[in-house]
Amino acid sequence: MSGILDLLNSDLGKSIISGVAGSTGNDQSKTGDVLTMALPVLMKAMQRNASTPQGAEGLMGAIQGKHNGSILDNLGGLFGGGVEEEVKTDGSKILGHILGGKQSGVESVIGQKAGIDAGSVGDILKVAAPILMGVLGKQAQQSNVSSSNGIGDLLGGLLGGSDTQQEQSFLEKILDADGDGSVVDDVAGMLLGGDKKKGGLGGLLGGLFGGK
Repeated sequence: MSGILDLLNSDLGKSIISGVAGSTGNDQSKTGDVLTMALPVLMKAMQRNASTPQGAEGLMGAIQGKHNGSILDNLGGLFGGGVEEEVKTDGSKILGHILGGKQSGVESVIGQKAGIDAGSVGDILKVAAPILMGVLGKQAQQSNVSSSNGIGDLLGGLLGGSDTQQEQSFLEKILDADGDGSVVDDVAGMLLGGDKKKGGLGGLLGGLFGGK
């Protein structure tokens, strides 16, 4: 199974980045940077949520129902006349459910790295979240995941290149940024500081965030 960052590098991924950028009025390159950083974080947050039976069942219900992947079948229609408010509202609900109280911290950290304000990051993620759920729904169909027991493995497979313990720890740290101080600063330092810790989190960014 290809990972979520492989998807972003594909033709479908480029269409998604272009469409999200156009619909939110953000620079295409920066939108790509935001999605490259944010999608693994969102997948990791879903993996956390799916670690409980209740969370796994809720996620499975969503991807077997509304988020079954059909959104990917008509991206031209989705982006064509501007993304409908209903999609953004849905995206906002998904983000709230996945990230909870961590949402503002995550958006702040990613905004610092991508060089855009947290509000723009939020706009991008509202449009991207339903698409990400659709990707998950389609992968579940292709992998014949039909029960909540297999959802954790599916998410792990999509996280792909971030399988090492250090990279997983890095995603956890971003998720634990709550927007009120040192944790955000620490994570932003890792993101912006390059190779301060050789072989440590700064050195992971080439693999995890596509060299951004």
